[in-house]
Amino acid sequence: MFEATTILAYKSKDYAVIGGDGQVTFGNAVLKGNATKIRTLYNGQVLAGFAGSTADAFNLFDMFEGFLQSRKGDLLKAVIEFSKAWRKDKVLRRLEAMMIVLNNDHIFILSGNGDVVEPEDGKIAAIGSGGNFAISAARALAKHADMDPKLLVEESLHIAADLCIYTNHNIKTLELRK
Repeated sequence: MFEATTILAYKSKDYAVIGGDGQVTFGNAVLKGNATKIRTLYNGQVLAGFAGSTADAFNLFDMFEGFLQSRKGDLLKAVIEFSKAWRKDKVLRRLEAMMIVLNNDHIFILSGNGDVVEPEDGKIAAIGSGGNFAISAARALAKHADMDPKLLVEESLHIAADLCIYTNHNIKTLELRK
């Protein structure tokens, strides 16, 4: 995991949500508190979040959107092809970065090592330094509370922010509904 951020995604039967904090750090200093690390892609049909360098995020988001366009929005095909290209690129594969991408049907974690991971439960994924805190909170809330998915993501990220020094409470979310 990276000392960079916390991104959490949750997918229910007819609702997909991604959220992230706004903190940007450099070493042990906070450079910015209100960065946006999530975005919509492919005409608002795909959500994506990024943990790693900001400059790398823009490049990888653009690259991934190109794969989505060439695969006509088929998320599964796009993540496979993107992962191959990311891993084969000598510069990009050295990035210490991860992405979460999701739509109403799938959720994936992607890395420069060529990893394409669909969470075992098919519902919850997290990356970044606070990812384990956020996913733990989200699993507990999903199991024991009947919460709106957006609220579940927000509350889980706030719990992560209480525990992870690289995560703040400036939470932003994006959502898709069927």
